[in-house]
Amino acid sequence: MKLALLLGAAVAPLLIGGAAAAQTQEAPATALEEVIVTGQPEMRNRTDDVVPTLSYDLEYFQRFEPLTVGDALKRVPSVTFLSDILEADGVRLRGIDPAYTQILIDGERVPGAGVDRSFFVDRIPAELIERVEVVRSSSANRSGDALAGAINIVLRDAYALEGGYVRAGALLFPNDDIGGTFGAVYGGQVGPGRLLVGASVQDRVNPKNKFSARFDEPGGTLDNTEVQTDVRAGTDYSFNAAYEVEVGGGTLDLSGVFVRTERLQDEDSIEYRGGRVQNADIVSINDNDVDIETDNLSLRARYEREMFGGETRFKLGFASISDNQFEFENEAEYLRDAIAYPDEDRFTADQTYTDIQDEEISGALEHKRDLSETMEIEFGVQYVGKERDTDISAPDRVRFNIPNAPAPRPAQPAFGPRSAVPGGLSTIEETRIDPYVMLSGDTGNMKWEAGLRYETTDTSIEDLTAPAGMRSIENDYAELLPSASLRIQLNETDRVILSAARTVRRPNFDQLSPAILEEERGDSDFVGNPDLAPETAWGADVGVERRLGARGVVGLNVFYRSISDLIEDTNTGREGSAGSGTFVYTVGNVGDGEVYGVEFDLSTPLDFIGMETTGVFLNASWLDSKIDDFIGERRFNSQSDYVLNVGFTHDIPTWQAAFGATYRKQGEAYSRVIAEEVYTRYGGDLEVFIEKQLWSNTVVRLTGTNLLDSSKDEEFNKFGNRDDQINRDFDEYELESESAGPVYQLVMRVAF
Repeated sequence: MKLALLLGAAVAPLLIGGAAAAQTQEAPATALEEVIVTGQPEMRNRTDDVVPTLSYDLEYFQRFEPLTVGDALKRVPSVTFLSDILEADGVRLRGIDPAYTQILIDGERVPGAGVDRSFFVDRIPAELIERVEVVRSSSANRSGDALAGAINIVLRDAYALEGGYVRAGALLFPNDDIGGTFGAVYGGQVGPGRLLVGASVQDRVNPKNKFSARFDEPGGTLDNTEVQTDVRAGTDYSFNAAYEVEVGGGTLDLSGVFVRTERLQDEDSIEYRGGRVQNADIVSINDNDVDIETDNLSLRARYEREMFGGETRFKLGFASISDNQFEFENEAEYLRDAIAYPDEDRFTADQTYTDIQDEEISGALEHKRDLSETMEIEFGVQYVGKERDTDISAPDRVRFNIPNAPAPRPAQPAFGPRSAVPGGLSTIEETRIDPYVMLSGDTGNMKWEAGLRYETTDTSIEDLTAPAGMRSIENDYAELLPSASLRIQLNETDRVILSAARTVRRPNFDQLSPAILEEERGDSDFVGNPDLAPETAWGADVGVERRLGARGVVGLNVFYRSISDLIEDTNTGREGSAGSGTFVYTVGNVGDGEVYGVEFDLSTPLDFIGMETTGVFLNASWLDSKIDDFIGERRFNSQSDYVLNVGFTHDIPTWQAAFGATYRKQGEAYSRVIAEEVYTRYGGDLEVFIEKQLWSNTVVRLTGTNLLDSSKDEEFNKFGNRDDQINRDFDEYELESESAGPVYQLVMRVAF
């Protein structure tokens, strides 16, 4: 019934909108471009950047009404995720771990809550962005920790709008919950400069059903099954502002964005013995909730003016992330005596409190000037000072038996005082000072750049949970990162882009800490290595691109990365806390690896066959890699072997309407670490939209997401230790499937 109401609301404007449109006044064109049916499909931009860069304006994504930047990125080449269904958080550019991808906001780094420094893009509402850039190679004037590439999220600036618009809508989630979404943006002249302000609030609900079957080994005896519901519900709030003004002969640009994510993750599961889903065979009932509040703040100031014979830039920035989480897990066990459910035999309760505060202060002094009519030099120094405080604590586990039930247990467990978990009470200070110099030129049909960047990193870690005498550690290193790119214009339609660069990946914070984590690798322990060096890579990209007609573009790119000093687990040889047969593992810079692939993208209107208002897009990436670990050769962990996006949009100008669809499929991923191996497979994802212009300044859209009820299927091979894994002596073999239903969204945008 709720879906029928949404469909009815969308179809009704198709019948009445034409007559109403003639009665309205024209709104400011810059605001209308954000909301109305364009009458022509939106294509990928063909940039003039020397470094290979794919650029997508918001209009490319907007018709499918993505809620987050992650939802938008699902449609660009070589972006994969290892997320739950309906989630898109850690970007895996070219399929490899999120730590290899640099996430930038307006060209500047942002801190993430994870120990691997990665930033979750589902924390940024899509409504904030002006465009998204996929930067495939590195330049000397940008941070070099972008081994796989960089995603630059460009927010609207003060010149983005003259006027404004309001966005309001409703969402129907798979569990029949209805949520809301609202946003407003305004831009215009304020005092001597221009101001842009925006705000948004949107509900998010992601209900999933999971089923697990556990065996003693592949093809073996079924031990138990688990039926689980996993509902993630919350609200995102955002506010952004930008002000640009002429000051002292130069331009001052001030900007800021604040995003708050409130989310409750509620997992409830029932485990059954022998695959018999009935009360008499209930093994346990588990209730696991995580209450999350995450704040992201980014403030930037930039001043540019002509001086010293060229253009000088001063930059100052502050970025922070505050991540607060409370998790509890209560489990009731049954079948420990002769009395079956509902009588309980043992109750266990755990709580964990997480408080992560990560702040970065950045600054830069940069200058560029002409050396000749065809050559330019740019040089500068960039600074980043990070302080990261981690406090993860938990009271002792509450566990008690209830023999010969129905002896009562308290409704609320009585927990004692909290104490830090191993590795959970630390302060990290990191200072980076990175000078660079870059030459660029434009001669005839060639445009090029070449540069050197020298990155210095001084890291200090104080971990109060580490053994005495090892609580304060230092880790300092420096890397020289050369880079070069060349763009050759072959003719009016074709060009070739060549790039080569050396990049770096810094160690995860938890890999540096000497705190001992018991039974972290199966039955074995783990301890960090304070002397880790970063991974480094030499990489190359070779691409060709052709313009199709007036607005279409097709491209093919081949990439290769040769990675040295890979960080992998190694055995210290010391016996683990679980006794004989277990060890203490650490990490070291061992071995090398390769990442390579082919990327194809097509985005064009079909005007060459007389269909000017129909646009098609297709991007497909074949991804592969190679690494040797303790068993043998494998791909980089969890790298999908391909990702495919295909879709179309069709405008009907006489009806002032449009519709379209997009389909996405991600290939199988495999991961192997000590004591566990995982295969992950995803189903296809289909999204559609239909839109109608009501008046000259108003458009309404109905979108449907996950229309194929996509699933995520995982296969877990679990072992007690490394030797068991090599000998294929299984501890457990598990098959898990997760699924979710469609999400429908009805949105109206009004310009003013």
